[in-house]
Amino acid sequence: MNGGPVSNGNGHPNGNAYNGKVARNGCPRTNGVNGVTEPFWVRPDCPRKCTWHLGTTEKSPHVHYRTSNDNRSAFQSILDSVGDTPLVRLARIEKAEGLKCELYAKCEYMNPGGSVKDRIAMRMIEDAERDGRLKPGYTIIEPTSGNTGIGLALVAAVKGYRCVIVIPDRMSEEKIHIMNALGAEIVRTPSAAKVHMPDSHVRTAYRLQTEIENSIVLQQYVTSGNPVAHYDTTAEEILEQCGGSLDMVVAGTGTGGTISGIGRKMKEKCPKCQVVGVDPFGSIIAQPDNINVTKVRGYEMEGMGHDFIPTALDRSVIDQWFKTTDKDSFIMARRLIKEEGLLCGGSSGANIHAAVELCRDLEEDQKCVVILPDSVRNYMTRFLMDNWMIEREFVEEEPVNREWWWDLPVTALESSTPVTVLPTTSCQEALDVMKQQGFDQIPVVNLNGTMAGVVILNKLMVNLSSGKVRFTDTVENSMCSRGFKKISGSDSLRKLSVMLEDSNFVIVTHNELRCEMAAVNSNGDTLTITGNADGGTGSHLYGIVTAMDFCLYLEDNAEK
Repeated sequence: MNGGPVSNGNGHPNGNAYNGKVARNGCPRTNGVNGVTEPFWVRPDCPRKCTWHLGTTEKSPHVHYRTSNDNRSAFQSILDSVGDTPLVRLARIEKAEGLKCELYAKCEYMNPGGSVKDRIAMRMIEDAERDGRLKPGYTIIEPTSGNTGIGLALVAAVKGYRCVIVIPDRMSEEKIHIMNALGAEIVRTPSAAKVHMPDSHVRTAYRLQTEIENSIVLQQYVTSGNPVAHYDTTAEEILEQCGGSLDMVVAGTGTGGTISGIGRKMKEKCPKCQVVGVDPFGSIIAQPDNINVTKVRGYEMEGMGHDFIPTALDRSVIDQWFKTTDKDSFIMARRLIKEEGLLCGGSSGANIHAAVELCRDLEEDQKCVVILPDSVRNYMTRFLMDNWMIEREFVEEEPVNREWWWDLPVTALESSTPVTVLPTTSCQEALDVMKQQGFDQIPVVNLNGTMAGVVILNKLMVNLSSGKVRFTDTVENSMCSRGFKKISGSDSLRKLSVMLEDSNFVIVTHNELRCEMAAVNSNGDTLTITGNADGGTGSHLYGIVTAMDFCLYLEDNAEK
């Protein structure tokens, strides 16, 4: 029904000719202009050669086939497509890693909402409806790291519920945009807030429940509907797809529902199967407690790990724990995309990395199934980007032409004493400082010199124009405590240049220098603050660098 080029001998419009001669079989011909040789090409608007058309009795010359699919009927809604995800063998990873066993991925990212959490979103809402706790016109509230929020927002959109999602501010913006598009209302909370603190995402959700009439918190961290959803569906699908027998199943531990439900089913139906729980360094979920001891203060991984043990997690069904690092996890996730064509997220990389290491002890006739929880769609501006990985030193950049300044420290820029404001400074005063200094952003520091955040002009404008804050309010209510880039003064200028490629400024911190800052207080007075890394917790401001600062440095030192 389509075809290749038909030439009329002059190359227009039916063919491609150079100097009056048509190029054939990919052979380059001279076009007659300065003797330039051009390769063969096919015009995208050439006439169709195929003669098979509507109404013809001619037998089709094409090869026709359909892919296998057990469910041919139309769905009544997108919710009917939740579950029944494919199990895919990772043949290339097996070969590259020298594994003897069969390694399979359960592609949960192929659920309609893009993650394994669609299953529990459906189950929790249906359970609440059946129990009479959720009725038409009610509001669903849930604290989440994002994927459960997307699943709930999707189900709520189809069923007609209002949905309020409470999510820590370290989670990806892609998740926020998706939930907004589904009609959910988003409340952000500080990522640094521990679960017991009033401003944590969990306690904020319950506070909102007291403020919103006819609302319900579905409690994914507690409800039995979370693990039961996987006991009833995910585990059964795996057993069916593996012919009723497998030797190892590997899953991450966020709320704990996935591994608890699958693990319980395996203990009942396939007791020889080893159940492996994956937990990132920086989390306290794994057992025994001593394997959680680490110098890692935090992790970039989303949807895995916690600073508490979720009620929904049944650690008794887990035979072995494996701790992972961000670097290993993200590198493996990128490999899954590139080598296996699986468009999965970072936690999938964590699970596969753990599985690969543990599968080295399995034999040829054994099988391992790994859960791939979510899609790369949620992380397009994170581990999928080379610069994001380079900034965090998860991958090393391959130098093409190493410049003279690459290995110099950031402190070579010799930043001047930074002008800052205190958290108690008013928005009006901060705006005045930016206007006087010609800044688009200004750091906010505490009295001990530690970084509190950054006031960014664009965000300040949005907050003021929307009425979210007033000019007399303190900048504490309008500053960004996350989302801006920071770099140590001892890091290289090359790393700084990579960060400035997609950011207007970078905050420079230092853990050794005593730094003096000119800060504006709530009375508009200028104070001199000396910050010392030994005098408090958190990073200490050394300076702020913009792309213009960097360009001027290169200009001034180009001849050196």
